[in-house]
Amino acid sequence: MKKKIVYEDVPLGRVTRVSKSFLPKPEDLVYKESNVRVTLNLSNSSVSFFKALGRKNRIPYQKLIRRALDEMTNRAA
Repeated sequence: MKKKIVYEDVPLGRVTRVSKSFLPKPEDLVYKESNVRVTLNLSNSSVSFFKALGRKNRIPYQKLIRRALDEMTNRAA
């Protein structure tokens, strides 16, 4: 049997110290690189592969293609 949590509305008492935030600012968490729109012809099998992978992982297939290309170019650099 699960233990039931009971919440009480009681005063917390006097605050003696406020902790400084230790998390970075949201804009410092992820480096966002600008994108360039391109037109690209891919094989049906490649697109089908990324679409199936996208459905399985609930990620847009275009994002998966972009990630795959980024990985390949970062390794080559």
